[in-house]
Amino acid sequence: MAPVVLNHKVQDDITSLRIKSIDAKVLNEPSYFVIHKYKKNLPKSSSPFKVVELKKSIYHRFQVKNTQELKKSGAFKMATDGMGYLDFSLRSTWEMLYRKFVNILPSEENQQGYGCINGIDIFLYFKPWQIFALNPKTATQDDIKNAYYRLSKIYHPDNKVTGDRAIFERVKDMYNSIIVIFT
Repeated sequence: MAPVVLNHKVQDDITSLRIKSIDAKVLNEPSYFVIHKYKKNLPKSSSPFKVVELKKSIYHRFQVKNTQELKKSGAFKMATDGMGYLDFSLRSTWEMLYRKFVNILPSEENQQGYGCINGIDIFLYFKPWQIFALNPKTATQDDIKNAYYRLSKIYHPDNKVTGDRAIFERVKDMYNSIIVIFT
């Protein structure tokens, strides 16, 4: 069986059952089995974007026609300030720009595993609203705090079972980035 990581919803459910005197180990194995079986039956993800498609999306985002115009664009220079040298001959550069400024790459949607919350790899993407499963147009300050506290309980380094400092710090950065709209 391929390694599978249980998402926070499953972990929360198992944790709540542990409070009711059901051993988590009894529930973990069937959960892994169900997820593995589900993943095997999923259709193969769409093929990754070609570099040309990545470039077009980034050109559209910065309202330019080609790489030369992109390099000269003031908006692009400001947006990438502090990112260091960008090698435009590499696919990885275009993918990184797409992730940061356009959207989630189709091949990276609904990810699972270490650092993935709500299907998003938090180390590749800074998408707080999606990580917290909130709508930015309707979320209240309390909604944001509750979502943050829910994730904090799982990933706080003091949690001996599921705690992880790197994930917790990333979640905290995302929380701080969106809670400021209420201050």
